[in-house]
Amino acid sequence: MRLQGKVAIVTGGASGFGLGIVEAFVREGAQVLVADLNGTAAETVAAGFSDRAKAFACDVSRKADVDAMVAAAVSAFGGLDIMVNNAGVTHRNQPLLDVGEDEFDRIYAVNVKAIYLSTLACVPEMEKRGGGSIITTASTAGIRPRPGLTWYNGSKGAAITLTKSMAAELAPKNIRVNAINPVIGETGMLEQFMGSPDTPETRAKFVAGIPLGRMSRPSDIANAAVFFADPASEFITGVALEVDGGRCV
Repeated sequence: MRLQGKVAIVTGGASGFGLGIVEAFVREGAQVLVADLNGTAAETVAAGFSDRAKAFACDVSRKADVDAMVAAAVSAFGGLDIMVNNAGVTHRNQPLLDVGEDEFDRIYAVNVKAIYLSTLACVPEMEKRGGGSIITTASTAGIRPRPGLTWYNGSKGAAITLTKSMAAELAPKNIRVNAINPVIGETGMLEQFMGSPDTPETRAKFVAGIPLGRMSRPSDIANAAVFFADPASEFITGVALEVDGGRCV
């Protein structure tokens, strides 16, 4: 198993891409803290993996929550090797002038500030293990943005830039930092991204811009996350990998 003996935290781990990553990590031998704003859902997910996973209710935009999350992983499993910043929010697809300030602040708190907070908490623990892997679920929106999602696009652009800068600065500590850029995916935020009801006709409009002819699936993102967490990728850092069916070609 590719992640045998590794300890991971996955934020937003109770659904969507995060759930796919949790399932793949456990399958590959890791012990995983399933962190999610929905603590009940996290408990349900963790219960399916016996002693291989633990649940933690966490608002990733709050320092106290994030510090407690990392402490919980260390207490439960003895250390921390992999930090997956997967939790994310968006605004509904709409004109940029119509997005309210509170919604803007929440997007940047969850999609950007959370990376800062998790880094502060997890790096000292990774140093104790001789290194680690930080993985962020960013988005193709950060490099090829669609109209109607401007402020979300900007948050993912920030996540990609942070990935590259963190990779350069943390390399002497043997901590690798990479990002995954999904295209629009089959998750709970799908209708927000589309800005209209999820119908076959609406899906077809979005899929038309994806050469491989479908949306991202949790398994696609999970496979990329396993690759970045696997010691076999030890010489790869600062990469924002497009898992997008050719959308950014």
